[in-house]
Amino acid sequence: MQTPITIKVGSIELDGELFDTDTAKAIASSLPIEREFNVWGDEFYFEIPVSKGPDQTATTEVKVGDIGYWPPGRSLAIFFGPTPMSRGLEPVSASKVNIVGRIIGDAKVLRAVKGEDRIWISRLSTA
Repeated sequence: MQTPITIKVGSIELDGELFDTDTAKAIASSLPIEREFNVWGDEFYFEIPVSKGPDQTATTEVKVGDIGYWPPGRSLAIFFGPTPMSRGLEPVSASKVNIVGRIIGDAKVLRAVKGEDRIWISRLSTA
């Protein structure tokens, strides 16, 4: 079963979902998360308290709106446009990430908050 989440950066708040994989479930169990983040092109990434290896979803071919887990850095990555590895408009991760979720809606709005420094991810309140 997928886990609905909310992602907040500055004035932007987006809904998303974590998929039904072991890595995504471990991330869901660690929520809420508040962290400073790094920017790499149109990608935010930040370390989280989860340690998992690559899984069957591991890839460098990601899409705008994908949420990936980067095993070597124990980091979550949110893709919203081209990265320094891109040759076009699609993001490309630096190395393989486990695809653990996606943003629902237009992830490109995150470009407006690249100057912020904190991100919050929590389970979406269904109340």
